[in-house]
Amino acid sequence: MCTHCHIHGQDFKIHIKQTLCKPLFLALVVIFSVIIFLFNVVPDLLGPSILERVKQSGELIVLTRNSPVTYYEGPDAPAGLEYDMAKMFADELGVELKIVVPEYFSDVLDGVREGKAHFAAAGLTVTEERKKEFRFGPAYQEITEQLVYHADHPKPKNLSKLDGDLEVVKGTSHEERLIYLKQIIKDLNWKSHSDLESEDLLQLVADEIVDYTIADSNEIALNKPFLLKLRVAFDVSEPQQLAWMFPKDGDDSLYNTAVEFFEKIKENGELTRLIERAYGHTDSFTYVGTIVFRRHVAKRLPPYESMFREAAKKNGLDWRLLAAIGYQESNWNPKAVSPTGVRGIMMLTQKTAGDLGVENRL
Repeated sequence: MCTHCHIHGQDFKIHIKQTLCKPLFLALVVIFSVIIFLFNVVPDLLGPSILERVKQSGELIVLTRNSPVTYYEGPDAPAGLEYDMAKMFADELGVELKIVVPEYFSDVLDGVREGKAHFAAAGLTVTEERKKEFRFGPAYQEITEQLVYHADHPKPKNLSKLDGDLEVVKGTSHEERLIYLKQIIKDLNWKSHSDLESEDLLQLVADEIVDYTIADSNEIALNKPFLLKLRVAFDVSEPQQLAWMFPKDGDDSLYNTAVEFFEKIKENGELTRLIERAYGHTDSFTYVGTIVFRRHVAKRLPPYESMFREAAKKNGLDWRLLAAIGYQESNWNPKAVSPTGVRGIMMLTQKTAGDLGVENRL
């Protein structure tokens, strides 16, 4: 090949490369332009995220159940572990908490499914069936599902030999567990109620209207001091986790913020404090002690309640705190005298009485 042809050949190759590179370059420019467009324009077309909408509305809507373990109206304000956590989360977001309590348990799941609330905080067990349809936040508590019976009846040994009817709430993890166990225990039968709560069935067992029910260990712990005839036969599940339930809607903004919230309250000890406040007292109850306490509440407390209230108001305290201290000291016996000579409902020592100007400790 001559030198002239060789030079022209090189120019031709360069020309071909330039011709091919221009479309490729233009394509890359278009692709990057589309990406920038998607990042900047599409979010505006889709609208604000769930988290942004919550902050814009100033309201966090949460579904729950009316029960001692979730939410209830206390003497002075709403209470319950789920309420306390949801209120703390709403405060973190800088919004008001709106609690919605559906009539039936199944309405809680339907409400999340249909987007009637931002999530459910209702003592919900994380199960494989539920995970197919919903998304769960971090677990905050572990429980077991337990078979409950009346103390005056024989203790059942297993689910295959129940001498009576087993009744549970429809749509709960308890029914889901029984459906699974039915594959193993062929003659296992039960009745499901859509118009009752777990606490209702516990009451019915205590009243000997229902033979057996299944409840979560935390629910049983809070109800036993008041339903003195309840007994636990055995666990019907391995330890289960409780968590908030979110819809699977593709928007992670509120969910991710909730995950961060639980990481924070686990790390700083707030979660432990809330659980201790909700359940810590249950270990101190005994059958006899509970009967005696209830008798004293009915007979001994009323004559002194107004005094506790007046003293608490004067000193900026909760009157129930003063009453609890008084019960711990003397069982509300105004004539109580300890072996060391300490006296009265509040068990004042001579020195304390002198410092406070109290002449008659009784």
